[in-house]
Amino acid sequence: MCGKELTNFIKNSLKEDIKSGDLTSLATISKDAKKKATLISKSTGIIAGIELAEKIFKFIDSNIKFHKYFNDGDKVKYGDTIFNIYGNAISILSAERLVLNCMQKMSAISSKTSLLKSILQTTKTTILDTRKTAPLNRIIEKWAVRIGGGENHRLGLFDMIMIKDNHIDFNKDLKTTVNKAIQFKKQNNLNVKIIVEVRTINDIIEILNLSGFDRIVLDNFNIEDTNEAVKLINKKYPIESSGGINEHNILSYAKCGVNYISIGDLTHSIQNFDLSLTATK
Repeated sequence: MCGKELTNFIKNSLKEDIKSGDLTSLATISKDAKKKATLISKSTGIIAGIELAEKIFKFIDSNIKFHKYFNDGDKVKYGDTIFNIYGNAISILSAERLVLNCMQKMSAISSKTSLLKSILQTTKTTILDTRKTAPLNRIIEKWAVRIGGGENHRLGLFDMIMIKDNHIDFNKDLKTTVNKAIQFKKQNNLNVKIIVEVRTINDIIEILNLSGFDRIVLDNFNIEDTNEAVKLINKKYPIESSGGINEHNILSYAKCGVNYISIGDLTHSIQNFDLSLTATK
């Protein structure tokens, strides 16, 4: 992970929650009290965020002792002890909610990604995430996708030229839009990929006469049209399927022969992984 970006995420997240201090802990716990706590899994799946949790605790208090029993990406079951911590009680309580919020979301994302990857184990299709992430949480959500065995799509608007429906509709037509993007990349000497989203078979026919882009995205194509598109493109460009794909139909799309499947549900529609940080003696 990018050290500076991750440090800023932790710093700003703690600032949002603590500000001038954890009033309840300051009011009820001795400032010198040393305690132990244990993180217990109440779900079964792929655990994620352990490395982040240690960084959060150590950011608040470098003297906290952190002992883990699992690593990010390991499968855990209900009742498993994920890690123990020992140190200043106020420090532990101040970090608790941020650690749980991050780990519950990250573990849910990793578990969902791992499930989808297992469905595609007999294919060569790669699972991608999208930009459908919670604001300012993208760094940890995309990290969780990687832990679960998926790959990251673009990180943001800055690292890829991705032509979507509104870009096309704000221009004259698809061909004009693609040519503008290709020219922009050349003029600015950019080392980025150009990905073109298409909505119809006719769109594919039109852009196959062009060159200078890197991937075609089939936006909300059904299985029949996806099969036709794969045959038409005939390996000239890598193909990505996107839109309305879930665990029930993902294998059917992969069997069409697409190279990538991007799924917004990996990050924007997941149910939190249940974890509990419990004081122990």
